[in-house]
Amino acid sequence: MTRIDDKFAQLRADGKKAFVAYIMGGDPDYDRSLAVMKGLPGAGVDVIELGMPFTDPMADGPTIQLAGQRALEGGQTLQKTLDMVSEFRKDDPDTPIVMMGYYNPIYSRGVDKFLVDAKEAGVDGLIVVDLPPEEDEELCIPASKAGINFIRLATPTTDDKRLPKVLQNTSGFVYYVSITGITGAAEAQAADVGPEVARIKSQTDLPVVVGFGIKSPDAAQAISGVADGCVVGSAIVSEIASGKPVEQVLDFVRGLADGAHRA
Repeated sequence: MTRIDDKFAQLRADGKKAFVAYIMGGDPDYDRSLAVMKGLPGAGVDVIELGMPFTDPMADGPTIQLAGQRALEGGQTLQKTLDMVSEFRKDDPDTPIVMMGYYNPIYSRGVDKFLVDAKEAGVDGLIVVDLPPEEDEELCIPASKAGINFIRLATPTTDDKRLPKVLQNTSGFVYYVSITGITGAAEAQAADVGPEVARIKSQTDLPVVVGFGIKSPDAAQAISGVADGCVVGSAIVSEIASGKPVEQVLDFVRGLADGAHRA
């Protein structure tokens, strides 16, 4: 059992849905990013997704791309992103942390070294968007053996023939991408998402959490109402990019979390 497994079991027992918040590690700088990260659990966040900045983020829209650029220009590295997790864990031993990004920085570091360092820092899960199931031997299976959940993305184009392959070695939860295209491109619609979540849940016992296109407390409530929870990323990153004080960013997050938890 990982922290992710424990968190979803706790939420299920309490009759609550999960609110997952994404921030880019090191955006706009290490200290501000860490301050936001440390404040997320108090703002109602159940699981933190921490982005690993990368120079070629092909699945991300302009908001996340710019966040990655700001982080890289500020000197953020994979090591510093792991350092953020370590610092966070000094005060919070319980909130699950999922590192999200692309394979290149992990490959460059070396998979074995990365997994040892990630586990030691307190990482609970990985979302690596450019590694398909056919490449599970690269990272997914080693991560699982190391006690780190490997969370797979399912999309509107993941048909019934493809879905079992996607689910095969997935653990922690399934991340359903509510729209086709890049992050922040359109708004998720519960009427479209509900049947897709049901289709996925017919083939797995894992929680299904929906992300992409969720920008308001009402949207968080609507989407969480047809899933096991929701993920908000671009809307939070936009608040950080605006230069607002950390507490104002966290107030915005709190509103989104309240919406998800009302579902």
